[in-house]
Amino acid sequence: MAAVMERVKGLKTFLSECAEELQKVTWPDADQLRNATFVVILFTIAISIVIWVMDLFVSFVIRSIMGMFGA
Repeated sequence: MAAVMERVKGLKTFLSECAEELQKVTWPDADQLRNATFVVILFTIAISIVIWVMDLFVSFVIRSIMGMFGA
């Protein structure tokens, strides 16, 4: 029974410490959130384009190699 009570006490301490830490967080305002979202969307589009171009290049190389061997 004592072990259960220790667990409950530990959980209560953990949750109160979590609440304290969340009070210290500086949450972004609407402008910061909008700007960060815009950057993430642009970065995602840029990386997608890079991967697409790499895929086109690799496909071309594979088709060229396969074409040399009549496949």
